[in-house]
Amino acid sequence: MADAVTSLSELEQQDEFLRRHIGPDEAQVAEMLGYLKIESLQSLIEKAVPDSIRNDGPLAMNQSRSETAILARIREIADKNKVYKSMIGMGYHNTHTPTVILRNILENPAWYTAYTPYQAEISQGRLEAILNFQTMIADLTGMELANSSLLDEGTAAAEAMTLCQRVGKSKSNRFLVDSDCHPQTIDVLRTRSSALDIEVVVGDPRGADRDAEVFAVLLQYPGSSGEIRDDRDVMAEFQSRGAMVAVSADLLSLTLLTPPGELGADVVVGTSQRFGVPLGFGGPHAGYMAVRDKHKRSVPGRLVGVSVDSSGRPALRLALQTREQHIRREKATSNICTAQVLLAVIASMYAVYHGPQGLKIIAKRVHRLTAILAEGLRQGGVDVETKHFFDTITLKVPGRAAEVAGKARQNQVNLREVDGDTLGIALDETTTAADVELLWKIFGAEGLSVAQLDGQTADALPQTLLRSSDILTHEVFNRYHAETEMLRYLRKLADKDIALDRAMIPLGSCTMKLNATTEMIPITWPEFGAIHPFVPMDQAEGYLELIKELEDMLAEITGYDAVSLQPNAGSQGEYAGLLAIKKYHESRGDHQRDICLIPSSAHGTNPASAAMAGMKVVVTNCDSDGNVDVDDLRVRAEEYSDRLAALMVTYPSTHGVFEARITEICEIIHDHGGQVYMDGANLNAMVGVAKPGRFGSDVSHLNLHKTFCIPHGGGGPGVGPIGVGAHLAPFLPNHSLVAEAGPESGVGAVSSAPWGSAGILPISWAYIALMGADGLRRATEVAILSANYIARRLEQAFPVLYTGANGMIAHECIIDLRPIKDQTGVTVDDVAKRLIDYGFHAPTMSFPVAGTLMIEPTESESKQELDRFCDAMLAIRAEIAEIESGKTSHDDSPLAHAPHTAEDLVSDQWNRAYSREAAVYPVESLRAAKYWPPVGRVDNVYGDRNLACSCPSIESYRDAAE
Repeated sequence: MADAVTSLSELEQQDEFLRRHIGPDEAQVAEMLGYLKIESLQSLIEKAVPDSIRNDGPLAMNQSRSETAILARIREIADKNKVYKSMIGMGYHNTHTPTVILRNILENPAWYTAYTPYQAEISQGRLEAILNFQTMIADLTGMELANSSLLDEGTAAAEAMTLCQRVGKSKSNRFLVDSDCHPQTIDVLRTRSSALDIEVVVGDPRGADRDAEVFAVLLQYPGSSGEIRDDRDVMAEFQSRGAMVAVSADLLSLTLLTPPGELGADVVVGTSQRFGVPLGFGGPHAGYMAVRDKHKRSVPGRLVGVSVDSSGRPALRLALQTREQHIRREKATSNICTAQVLLAVIASMYAVYHGPQGLKIIAKRVHRLTAILAEGLRQGGVDVETKHFFDTITLKVPGRAAEVAGKARQNQVNLREVDGDTLGIALDETTTAADVELLWKIFGAEGLSVAQLDGQTADALPQTLLRSSDILTHEVFNRYHAETEMLRYLRKLADKDIALDRAMIPLGSCTMKLNATTEMIPITWPEFGAIHPFVPMDQAEGYLELIKELEDMLAEITGYDAVSLQPNAGSQGEYAGLLAIKKYHESRGDHQRDICLIPSSAHGTNPASAAMAGMKVVVTNCDSDGNVDVDDLRVRAEEYSDRLAALMVTYPSTHGVFEARITEICEIIHDHGGQVYMDGANLNAMVGVAKPGRFGSDVSHLNLHKTFCIPHGGGGPGVGPIGVGAHLAPFLPNHSLVAEAGPESGVGAVSSAPWGSAGILPISWAYIALMGADGLRRATEVAILSANYIARRLEQAFPVLYTGANGMIAHECIIDLRPIKDQTGVTVDDVAKRLIDYGFHAPTMSFPVAGTLMIEPTESESKQELDRFCDAMLAIRAEIAEIESGKTSHDDSPLAHAPHTAEDLVSDQWNRAYSREAAVYPVESLRAAKYWPPVGRVDNVYGDRNLACSCPSIESYRDAAE
């Protein structure tokens, strides 16, 4: 009998994306369900997810489409964008991403799927790249220390403002901002100050406002207009009155200009975008901050520092982690959680590849073309206002700005329209002589040539500000200029690390799932990468279409009425959501509502964000099962009823449980006039199963870099949009330069760019479109299944601390090692470091409960990988049992000495109580594929006591360890 014919539609369905994204196949799902003694995925969801929130109806969106179809569709969208030559400037410039960096970092999963380097031993490669970034920033700015990146230039300036208020001596609450700062930076500063006791004054620090009593002043260098000013005397005058001086500086210009640190600045901020990072319609780009050494323990964000490992070898780590908001909570100096690590790595490698001489050549060429352009315009009768400039000039064209800008657009060139009489032109490394000659023609200056004017035109940099100090003298910036050398350097660094391309990263509360290659492909297309954030909107029709579709997708998934994509990190989303709540209360006359209730289990960014939004944090208790203590919550809500602004609650909880009383919790807050902010960090357990906007919450931020597949990049980029109910929609973020970015009544700009990190939004759009309605629900079901499977496999060896109804957990589980520590001395650090020997990144350590590990497998890991992880954990439990039985002591065990390096293995000094084989091959499968950690256990205390956050010579910190 002939086989039945399989229809075309059935064949196409079998080739769907779902079986590539979701790790366990049908047989493996059945095996795991059988192990749990659960009949089906539907039964699993019914047991794990409370009836009161469950939504069993299908999402109102398309079904899964093939990768080929989605790439064709997003190509149609991309082609609606117009890639013109943008000479708008304002801190955004076209740049050439060196192809060796494009291929081997931006397009390389070894770099873009890595996690934040909290586990130093398996992060030495990306830590070295970030240390290079810090060194580059410190060198170019002339400062003593730089952090490892911030979100963008505007938010870096806002962080500088609050830093100056925090550490400065002035009692004033006024912050003076140079009117020649970029307008989007001023927008972000005004938003940040609105909830704090800070008055932002925009004015002229060199003229009318030179005598102003302020706690700090922000200068732009060169100015947004392009003008370069020698502000040494201005800085000194403000500092003599107790004010601090912050400078927002262009990095490329600093290769030729005296750096702000040498001029007297206390803080320097800016963006590293033009160092090889595509425009991306505004982001993602790595902001930076550099400070004096005396402020190193106050600088926000992360610092990479130099320490030593257990054998005295040099080793890198994140330094001063006690400053992190997860520790300090409402007393945190910042709510920064996500940095822009991948972009900082690209920028640092741009400097490594070009070296100091290469950067100067690029800068000199840009300036030379700008000087020639200005001279030709003058000869053509155009009034060039800017006297001293680097790459940007301002022109007076009385009453003709719109006309000339329109003519430029007809020639596919974008200029900056400052006002009806004024235009700006900014050149960059992609500008050619032909571009300059085209500009002359646009302005009516005919018959000129670049070659002719080159020999007749002087430079326009002020002689008193020419840089005399060296830059980038460290070996790393002077060695890897040949592509072969650069290629091998990048490979060497990547080989030191564990990223998702090598193994599962089972981090609770930080979903590390597949970032499919098809989702990543479009972000390097010029139709997305080469669009300036302030182009006329008819040049960004593709972006606007994609943004609208993604907003609609996210609204349908979450049940909210409106979405803003502007926040460029989860912490920014929290902040924007709280500002929306604050402004909503104020619109109703409830100005007194300033109390934010936060359960003790909340993410550390929650209380930090509440403090930044001008709210007072009141912590509520959790019960013995890890749930919100509803009785205590009710007491607090009644106590602060007249002042209650919001509750911040994470759901499912940070303890990995669907709390059955969540709707009751929301009702309590609403009964007392408050709003419910639901942290969306754990949304991966709800997509297609429950909608937070429909079971009681008013606003959530969503982590597109978790649930919706934007990769972590070693600690960024991230996108943290917010979804809100209709009553909060009028208070979403907006932008003074782009009306389409948000409502006129909004809270202001929380990021520099109108749609934040728009350049990576195609990733999440593609993921949702590839998965479709049923696929998204299936992913959630399998994520919950995988977590419960791991919990059940490990529960006899490591007790699971919290469970919900029916003994089920959500998408993550917390295993308790505290009894083990009490009995044996084995700590969570020991287990985490021993997992490295087994080839795994550790789960989340000691959060939200000290002495525990929080594990989240995600839907992307196959049953084989889940079992490999469980087998490793059970093997480690057997090693602990040997300590319990007295066969060995903790100090003599592999756990105490882990991780073990290849150098340890070949040492003549092996005097351990266990064999070399037990150290490095604890399970047989490692013989076929072994990850070798580059360093042993890193000494955190040494690193903090001997803080070094730039690239010293190898000899200097090797000697320090002796």
